[in-house]
Amino acid sequence: MLLFHFFRLYLQSENYLHKQINLMINFATLYDEHIDNLFAFGSRFTSDRELLKDCIHDVFVKFFTKGEAMNAVEKIESYLYISLRNRINDEYRRNTRLCDYEINDISMRALAEAEEYNNEVMERQMALTSSIEQFFEKLSPRQRQIINLYYIEQRKYDDICQIMGINYQSVRNLMHRSICRLRKYAAEMQPAV
Repeated sequence: MLLFHFFRLYLQSENYLHKQINLMINFATLYDEHIDNLFAFGSRFTSDRELLKDCIHDVFVKFFTKGEAMNAVEKIESYLYISLRNRINDEYRRNTRLCDYEINDISMRALAEAEEYNNEVMERQMALTSSIEQFFEKLSPRQRQIINLYYIEQRKYDDICQIMGINYQSVRNLMHRSICRLRKYAAEMQPAV
C-alpha cells in the first residue's frame, strides 16, 4: 500500500511537471508572437526604449504570475495591449511625481519645445494620413479590397484568390494596377503636400 501511494505521488509530480513544461512553452510562444507588435505599439507612447522594454516585460511577468486566472481572458492580444498602455501610463505618473519639484525654467522651456515639435509631427502625420485616405478613396472597391487584404490584413496571394474569387494572375494584375494608380495619385498630390 505504501509503495502504491509513493507511485501515485510520483505520477502526480510527473503530470505536474508536464503541465508546467507545456505552460512555459505556451508562454514563450505567446511572448515571441507579440513582442515585436507590442514594442511598435508602445513606441507610440514613449521614445524611451529601455522604459518600454521594462514595461513590456512587466506585462508578461504579471500575465505569467497570474497563471490560472489568465485562462479567463478571451482576447489575450487586447489584454496585452491595454496592459502595456496602462503600465506605461503608470510609469509616467510615477516618474512625474518623483521629479515634479525638480522642474525649473529651463526644463519647462525644453518641455514646451518638445511639445511644439510633437504637435508639428502629429500635424504632418495627420496630413499624410488624410492624403493616403484620399488616395485610397479614389481606388475602385476591388482595388481597395485587395490593398486592404494584402497590406492591412497581410494575406498571401493564395488567400486573396480564395477570398475575392479570382485566379492568381488576376490578383497579381489587380494588385499591380492598384499600386500604379496609388503612385499616380501620389505624384499628382506631391506638390500639394
